[in-house]
Amino acid sequence: MNIDQEEVLRYLGYRYAKPDTEILRTIADCARELEEAATPHHILQTVELSRPARDTLSFAGIVVHSKDLFQHLSGCEQVVLFAATLGAPVDLRLERCTKLSMSRAVVMQACAASLIESYCDACQEPIAREAAARGLYLRPRYSPGYGDFSIAHQRDFLNVLDCPKRIGLTMTDSFMLAPSKSVTAVIGLTEEEQSCHIAKCMTCKAKSCPFRKG
Repeated sequence: MNIDQEEVLRYLGYRYAKPDTEILRTIADCARELEEAATPHHILQTVELSRPARDTLSFAGIVVHSKDLFQHLSGCEQVVLFAATLGAPVDLRLERCTKLSMSRAVVMQACAASLIESYCDACQEPIAREAAARGLYLRPRYSPGYGDFSIAHQRDFLNVLDCPKRIGLTMTDSFMLAPSKSVTAVIGLTEEEQSCHIAKCMTCKAKSCPFRKG
C-alpha cells in the first residue's frame, strides 16, 4: 500500500502541466504523514449472483436496479462484496490540515484518495489469486454511486458485511461513508479472461473526466 505520485498529480489537475519542486515536496510530506496515520481494514464476502429481470441484479438479499452494473457484471455468476477503510486517524489528519492550511489540505485529500485506491488494489490481489485457482477472473471494482448504481446501496453493503462492528465503517444520512476515506464495491467473478481487474477507468463512462487514466 503506497501513494502513487502520478495519480495524486492527476487529482490535483496536473494532467499535462509539470509540477514544481514545492508541490512535489508537499506531496511527499503528506504521503508520509498519511501512510503513518492509516489504520487500514477491509472485509469481503463471496455470494451468488442472479438476474431476476432485465437490468436487475440480486445478491446477498440485495436487489439492484442498474443498467450499468447489469452490463458490468455480464458473464458473472458470483460477486465479491467488498468494503475497505483507511481508518479514523486519517480523517483526523485531514480535518486538522484543513484548519491549518487549505492549500496543503487539497494535497492531503488527493494523497488520501490515492492511498485508499492503492489499499483496495492490494486487497484485490489475493482475491484474484484465489479466483484464478478456480479458473475465474475478476471484474474491476464497481461502487455504489458509479453510473446508475444508486449510492443508497452503501447501506446494504454495510449491513450485509456488518461493517460497523467488524471494521468500524459507518454511513451518514446522506449515504457518505465514515471514515471518509473508505470504499464499498462489488467485484464480479467471471470465466471470461480480463486484461486488468483494477483498471477502474475502463468501466467508467466519464470519458472527459480530468482524473481519467489513459
